[in-house]
Parts: sequence; C-alpha cells; structure tokens
Amino acid sequence: MAERIPDTLYILMIDDDEEDYIITADIMKSLGRQRYVVDWEPSFSKALENISQDSHDVYLVDYRLGAENGLELISQAILNGSTSPFILLTGQDDEEVDAMALRAGASDYLVKDGLNRAMLERSIRYSLAQAKALDEISQLNASLEKKVQDRTMVLEEALHELEKSKEELNKALSKERELNEMKSRFVSMASHEFRTPLATILSSLSLVSRYIEQGQEEQRNKHIGRIKSSVSNMTDILNDFLSVSKLEEGRVECKPETTDITAFISDVVQAMKINASEDQEIIYKHSGPEKEIFIDPMLLKNVLFNLVSNAIKFTVSGGTIRITSKTGNRRLEITVADQGIGISQEDQAHLFERFFRGGNVTHIQGTGLGLSIVARYVELMNGKIRFESELNKGTTFILNFALP
Repeated sequence: MAERIPDTLYILMIDDDEEDYIITADIMKSLGRQRYVVDWEPSFSKALENISQDSHDVYLVDYRLGAENGLELISQAILNGSTSPFILLTGQDDEEVDAMALRAGASDYLVKDGLNRAMLERSIRYSLAQAKALDEISQLNASLEKKVQDRTMVLEEALHELEKSKEELNKALSKERELNEMKSRFVSMASHEFRTPLATILSSLSLVSRYIEQGQEEQRNKHIGRIKSSVSNMTDILNDFLSVSKLEEGRVECKPETTDITAFISDVVQAMKINASEDQEIIYKHSGPEKEIFIDPMLLKNVLFNLVSNAIKFTVSGGTIRITSKTGNRRLEITVADQGIGISQEDQAHLFERFFRGGNVTHIQGTGLGLSIVARYVELMNGKIRFESELNKGTTFILNFALP
C-alpha cells in the first residue's frame, strides 16, 4: 500500500463481486468533505492477510465470500487481534444475520439494496466512534491491571524486608492473597458488568443509523436513551472502583463543617427523585431540636446517595422510601427504609463485604462494592451503621453519629 495521505480514511471492501465494489466506491466519492480511499479485495485469505497489516481504518465485508462468508472472516480477524471496525454488507434484511453479525464482532450491518450516501457515511462514523470507545475502555482496563501489578510488586518488596518477622510476614502474605483475590474478582465482575452495557451500546448505535427520517424521532430517541443509560451504568461502576482505590490509598479524609441537616438531606432527596420511578415515593422527616450540626457533608452525601439509590432499585413498583433524621443528646441518627425485596438471614452476615451481592439481587446491576464503601465512610466519620431486614418486607439502614 502507498504512503498514507493525511486526513484520509482508508477503507477496504472485501467482496467477491467487483460490480458491488465499483458501486460502493462511487458512493464513497460523494461523501461530505471527508476524503476516502477505497481498496478492494475479493479473496478471503488475502483479506485476512491484509487486515493483519492494519493498513485500513474501516472494513466493509460482504456476507457472501465464495465458499466462506463475511461472519467467519470478521470472527477470525478479531481472533487474530484486529481492533478496527467491521461493517457487514448483505443482500437481504435479515434479523438473524443482524444478530449474528453483532455476535461475531461487527460494528454495524447494512443491506446493499437501498444503500445510500447518508446511511454509509453515518455507519462509518458510528463504527469509528465505537472502535475508539472500546479502545479507551481497553486502555482503562490495562491501566487498572498495571495498578494491581504495581501494588503487588510493592507488597513483594515489603515481604522481602519483613522476612525475619514471622508475624509481619504472615500479615503481608495475607494482604497479597487479598489483593490477588480482589484482582480476580474484579476481572470477573468487570467483564460481566461491562459486557451488558457495551452490547446495548453497540446494538443501539447500529439501530440508530436506521432511523434517520423525519417522524422516526421516537425510535431514535429510544435507542439514544439506552446508550445514555448504559454509559451511566458504566460510570457508576468506575466510580465505585475509584472510591475503593482512594480508600485503600488513604486519600479519603473526614473534613467536618457546620451543616444544616434538614436542608442537606432535603437536597439529597430532591436529587435522587430523578432516579425513582413515577409511582415510587420518597418521604423525608426530621425530629429533634438541632438542625445545625458538625459533620463532613461530602462523605455523608456519598453515603446517602448510595443507600437511597439501593432503596430505589430494590423497592417494588408503587413502594415508598422513608428517610428520617433525628438529633438530640449530641447525637445524629439517620434512617433509610425501603419496601424492597429484603435480605436473607444467610446474606446478612456478608452484606458489607467487598463484591458481595445477595442471592436475590443477581438480576439487578451492581458491583457489590457500594455498601462496603458506605461502611468505610461511616467509620471515617466516627459513626456506626446497622440494618434490619426481612425477605420481601424491606430493609432499614440506621446511621448513628456522635456530635462534638
């Protein structure tokens, strides 16, 4: 391949029909201001060899490639390590082929009949955006892996220095096992929790490109909403990991200040109502003589956001979440009570452990880190947390703080 031209997208069309290549290349010539170079390769094996050289930005792959098919080529290319986007072209609109294309790793699926400039340009643009997003996630995972490796190396050095002390050595070994276990659980959990929203994003992006006409705003907005929700879920997961990292590194400090507790909790409730369904109700009441208290508002906000968010997720449709605050005798008590699915006796003993999720919540997205973070934050504020729960009758969390 000749030297690359700056600001140019290089596209390889893999199709055993030269006429289809010529038609597609003509369409590409009329695409906006972006400059495109379209190459053609009819051979399955030579296409794989070409892809391995990573000399193109996007691959348009025909479903029919002689004795093989485009799905096999995409799967093999990805297995060989290719991270460039693949767009599958087919002669018929078939939902089964569409699903198979996404499973194989294709970024999009286009029907040749009716293929036009706007559809092809949008598909290429979205496919490149998907590839970029996946690359950023891969880099983030690599960064997290590097952090775990760095910490493991630090622990190994500490173990070497503490060889003469059996007690300290055992402590360090125990810590190393804990980190390795946390790493394994993180990889397993992150793989599962990221897969679902990523699959939603990819499928929704593919479907959005089909709703480009006036009058299709509702369908388009539906899929855009799914994308936003999936991104929000992934952000929540990453925020949990960042909170754990800060706690482990001792970078979270308690910084109390004078706070109007009733106004503060009212603001939290108002902010959380957007996450509740229309038929869920959040009620807040305060009792006691003191409203101005000395406490860390940022830590308390994180604690309440987590507890109220869980209450909303686990409360049945039409249920009520009740939040109370009570002051007196230089103490503050806050309760968050839901009418949710409750916690079994077996699970209650492990509720504040990292990555632990109750046996009855596996269908609800979560990292299993939230309550362990809450417990640490409450501890940093010199408070205590306890709970009362019964299956199918709800859960109440009680926070107690001694006030200066």
